[in-house]
Amino acid sequence: NMNFLPGIWWCLPLVLVWAIPPVTSSWWYMGAVGSSRVMCDNVPGLVSRQRQLCRRHPEAMLSIGRGVAAWTAECQHQFRRHRWDCNALERGQRLLGRVLLRSSRESAFVHAISSAGVVFAITRACSQGELKSCSCDPEKKGSAKDSKGHFDWGGCSDNIDYGIKFARAFVDAKERKGKDARALMNLHNNRAGRKAVKRFLKQECKCHGVSGSCTLRTCWLAMADFRKTGDYLWKKYNGAIQVVMNQDGTGFTVANKKFKKPTKNDLVYFESSPDYCIRDRDVGSLGTAGRVCNQTSRGMDSCEVMCCGRGYDTSRVSRMTKCECKFHWCCAVRCQDCLEVVDIHTCKAPKSAAWISRT
Repeated sequence: NMNFLPGIWWCLPLVLVWAIPPVTSSWWYMGAVGSSRVMCDNVPGLVSRQRQLCRRHPEAMLSIGRGVAAWTAECQHQFRRHRWDCNALERGQRLLGRVLLRSSRESAFVHAISSAGVVFAITRACSQGELKSCSCDPEKKGSAKDSKGHFDWGGCSDNIDYGIKFARAFVDAKERKGKDARALMNLHNNRAGRKAVKRFLKQECKCHGVSGSCTLRTCWLAMADFRKTGDYLWKKYNGAIQVVMNQDGTGFTVANKKFKKPTKNDLVYFESSPDYCIRDRDVGSLGTAGRVCNQTSRGMDSCEVMCCGRGYDTSRVSRMTKCECKFHWCCAVRCQDCLEVVDIHTCKAPKSAAWISRT
């Protein structure tokens, strides 16, 4: 059933609900519902393992909601210049779920970035003391040594291992119910997303000593900004490897023998992507009619590529911009408001702009 339900449905990972409404609903709805058991039992679409985790850690659901907002924004940022722009909404129709029903490169990216978003959100919640079940990394205690010498663990190291463990248990539970090729693909890409967050865990230190001599150091581990994870997974999307199931159904083999075998960090997919040029419900495509294109670009955002050869309309608009900015000692930058006239290019619609649906 692809219909959408109101209330707290928005806050679960997209890999569980197949699409996501705007993040406008309030999680205070949970307080009105009552117990965590009642709340979790009224969220449709969860498998038994997910309901158990929801009942045991109701406060973690709020963190997952934040993770959804973070990865959705990151997905839209990474695809902003592409025909498919990770935009799930149009006139109340939620189409991102249709993308996930396929086994395309876009589906691979969405599974990876959404899994990463849950890891990031849960880990941050642990460090900020928002979850009863975790705190700072308990392993980062005492003294240690790195290339710069000895240091003491201090502060609050991000408990990334807990974040990964929770995300794996919650997000993967739905896929583990199935034994088909798509479930295996989704599990692989979910794991790649989790590993991507840990890849950018960095050590930060504070020096102690006379005049900051750094004779003593206190260090902790911290996650990098989520944009780094997004940029990394975007590169993996562009280098995603097409695979087929092996004969015994337990793993993958490359579809084209010229390409290398995928590692645990690579994204994998089964089927080629549609061109996303026209509105098509079955593939989750809004089409590119009305999309802004770049007349001078030669990339994916160029008017030729974005508009799929249909041409584009040009409109001249006026807008206010900051100009003649000057630095004033110390320490301000003052600008003037200038009126700028620019040409905006938008893709023409195909002759028939109606929805295509094969069902």
